[in-house]
Amino acid sequence: MKKNKNKIQKCKKKYVGQTGRPFSTSFREHHRDFKYAYKKSKFAQHVIEEGHTFRPMENIMNVLHVEKKGKVLDTLEKYHIYKETKMGTQINDKLTVQANSIFETLINNNPYRGQ
Repeated sequence: MKKNKNKIQKCKKKYVGQTGRPFSTSFREHHRDFKYAYKKSKFAQHVIEEGHTFRPMENIMNVLHVEKKGKVLDTLEKYHIYKETKMGTQINDKLTVQANSIFETLINNNPYRGQ
């Protein structure tokens, strides 16, 4: 199971999601939603609404973690969505983010913050 983050050119916004499929499959789904303006994908919806160019997969997607599907991966995904929300850079569904003191501690005590 791979966890990915979609990056948009010169835009600080990020979409965090997990997939058990190849990146190319997820990319094609986001691209299809962008191409046909389906707006099913939050990532595609953002690209459309902000007038961004849909760039090649290797320029907009990267692996954050490789983990088997399950609670660990779900927690990692929630953490990264939470962190991006706190930074004001996430385009996931903001209604799914809940206060989390453990995530706060990790964010506030991360010696790599800002890198």
